[in-house]
Amino acid sequence: MKAVGLVVEYNPFHNGHLYHIKEAKSETRSEVAVAVMSGSFLQRGEPAIVSKWARTKMALASFADVVVELPYIFAVQKAETFAEGAVSILNELGCASLFFGSEHGDIEAFLNTAAHTIEHEDGLNEEAKKQIAFGLSYPQAMAKAFRAVTGDGRNIVDLSKPNNILGFHYVKAIVQKQLSMKPETVKRRSSGYHDSAFPEADRIASATSIRKSIFETGSLANSRFYLPKPSIDELDEYARTFGMWHSPEDYFPFLKYSLHTMDTEELKGIYEVEEGLEHRAKKAIRKAGSFKEYMELLKTKRYTWTRLQRMNTHILTKTKKADVKRMLSEPYPAYIRLLGMTKKGQAYLAEKKKSLSVPLITKTGSFSHPSLQLDIKAGQVYSAPLKEPGRTMLTEQEYSLSPIRYDEDSRIFLRK
Repeated sequence: MKAVGLVVEYNPFHNGHLYHIKEAKSETRSEVAVAVMSGSFLQRGEPAIVSKWARTKMALASFADVVVELPYIFAVQKAETFAEGAVSILNELGCASLFFGSEHGDIEAFLNTAAHTIEHEDGLNEEAKKQIAFGLSYPQAMAKAFRAVTGDGRNIVDLSKPNNILGFHYVKAIVQKQLSMKPETVKRRSSGYHDSAFPEADRIASATSIRKSIFETGSLANSRFYLPKPSIDELDEYARTFGMWHSPEDYFPFLKYSLHTMDTEELKGIYEVEEGLEHRAKKAIRKAGSFKEYMELLKTKRYTWTRLQRMNTHILTKTKKADVKRMLSEPYPAYIRLLGMTKKGQAYLAEKKKSLSVPLITKTGSFSHPSLQLDIKAGQVYSAPLKEPGRTMLTEQEYSLSPIRYDEDSRIFLRK
């Protein structure tokens, strides 16, 4: 069976994601769609609106065939590390291609940009350092450096766009690692990644606008038009079971506690706490009455909101620089954690399992690795805002829940 790989967050799974999966299978002529999905916390440092298990069910009921977890060590990271981790997992799972959405929509431009970057990497890094010294954020500095080094910009991707940035790093990782996996892209339809308002006519809205509506209204009423039925069902079920959907504000009391009880030396050892941010964070948390207010006090020209959100998540999970450095220095992936599969996905994995060079994990008790322990800890932190018995229920799922199985013919879940 031929498989196409997808790098996803599904926060939540919406009509644009449904379009993406259908296009991926159709354009690559693949029978199976393999999704590597961020777990409890996402690339921008935010908590997922619902658990990875609920998002897995959304995906399986909407044409994904295999869902595996992108470990925290890659998921809550800058675009380059995020992409390298995801690409490595999809390659290990035998995906013939990787399919992604982008603002640009032309794969030749991505390949050209990746080749140009690899050829001029030293010059790009030097130029980026100069721009950072002028006070630009890392993404702004890299975009400006790239324009300076490429000169005429012939068939080059605009690296100021969020999906172009991720797509570029997927392609660069594939080229640098000399993988046989073929990258392919489709131009994003309708709403952009950061759009916070619903489109007037299209049924495809950004996940940002959907979450904004849900949190502002406390309801799915205005979002249902933009969500497939399985997503609506899972969001409704999650709210009934756990009494909430997760937002960054829910973690503010826990962040406040962490910053008040950690001294500056301990904070300096946390991943992504750099250049005196430990002092700035401690000062900001004393004055802030909400996560938004805290972030506005913390924000600087040099560090993006996203970068600081990731730092705060690492503070919550007490993820240390030394541990991250050690884990990223090892060959990866060290394991693949299976979250769910359809019948077709199960057949695909049975076919590929013999050729896997790393363990395929179905229960956390069967395998031990520092990265997996970090995933479990992130899951425990993620459950902190829930009331009992929901908190214990969600925490226990990290240890006890087997991969979700979905029968795509009868459209029922065989194991919840």
